[in-house]
Amino acid sequence: MPAAPILTSSARIAFSHPAFVRFQSARFFTVLATEMQSVAVGWQVYEITHRPLDLGLVGLAQFLPTVLLFLIAGHVADRYDRRKLLVTCYAGYAVCSALLLFAALHHVTHVYPIYAVLFLLGVVRSFSGPVSRAIQPQLVPPEHFANAVAWSSSIYQGANILGPALGGLVYAATRGPAPVYTLGLVSGLVAVSSTFRLPFQEKPRAREPITVRAILAGFRYIWREKVVLGSISLDMFAVLLGGAVALLPIFASEILHTGPWGLGLLRSAPGLGAGAMAIFVAHQPMRRAGLKMLWCVAGFGFCTILFGLSHNFWLSLAALFLVGASDMVSVIVRAVLIQVATPDEMRGRVNAVDMIFIGTSNELGEFESGLTAHWFGTVPAVVLGGLGTLVVVALWAWAFPGLRRTDRLTPIIRGT
Repeated sequence: MPAAPILTSSARIAFSHPAFVRFQSARFFTVLATEMQSVAVGWQVYEITHRPLDLGLVGLAQFLPTVLLFLIAGHVADRYDRRKLLVTCYAGYAVCSALLLFAALHHVTHVYPIYAVLFLLGVVRSFSGPVSRAIQPQLVPPEHFANAVAWSSSIYQGANILGPALGGLVYAATRGPAPVYTLGLVSGLVAVSSTFRLPFQEKPRAREPITVRAILAGFRYIWREKVVLGSISLDMFAVLLGGAVALLPIFASEILHTGPWGLGLLRSAPGLGAGAMAIFVAHQPMRRAGLKMLWCVAGFGFCTILFGLSHNFWLSLAALFLVGASDMVSVIVRAVLIQVATPDEMRGRVNAVDMIFIGTSNELGEFESGLTAHWFGTVPAVVLGGLGTLVVVALWAWAFPGLRRTDRLTPIIRGT
């Protein structure tokens, strides 16, 4: 029997579960740290080299470990205690912040030490992503999970909003990255402390032997579930082509003529839009979810084009706000489809595969943006990416009719 729709009066039901609150607190501070550092790293790298390609390499350095380790990371998430793994990963984030601080205090004049730390950060992320996503369905009852996903996305975007803005303001006020990395280190330590106090009971899981078949189970599941395949591949190709985040330091300094403070606000704008959309979805359960996802990804491409053509700071902020709001719909639809429909004993492997899609769209997308900007120029790269997103939406609407027909998310969850 399908679960009852989430009503506005119970729109905050996820917060009645202490495990959810503790987990989201730790996750907030982790994202806050990484987002603050992303602004500092981007500005620091561009100040050193003044080359768009080097900004693209920032994303590539973080993406490569995901490609190399995702199969191992997924299997580890399914075999070992997820809370202990999460504590270890959050401690790893704090170590990366400390290394970036060490490099800043020693006034590095080459980007290679920064890339080395970012590669280590990518290693940590390749394990923390599957673990943190696999643990979430066990924090709340299944009937509250869609609500938890919406609020989780909202909290994540809150950190996405505050982190870049705070990082940019601190960088501008102190004229250097070291204080930003110090704040990142402190935030990382707070996340470790919150995770230690997580009131979470690990459910017993069968430990499959380490075989090629067991490791590749996540691939087989996603390939079999065509609606899931369509949703995550649509998001991957759309953001891969339409992502302009890696080029924001160039827009801030050379096109919109602001400093690090402007870069921080530009980085925060998509998070503000995404957070607003997540709160809306939490209070208003989504109908015709698949069709709305397709239209919103098309909106993502259109707003990306608008941002690329804009030479007005406030118009650019508005465009990025709409970019984040439209992207959040696909994030929520994909997250709900994957997390609850997947058996707990293989949730880590499925999420590890999904992290490849996410990493491809985000970190590899940053490399693609830097490379195309190096070839064609900054503005043409962003505009062409937005046009490519619109083409992808049209192709996916034709190739995945099941995604178009997906209606309410809750009945899908209960029926799988």
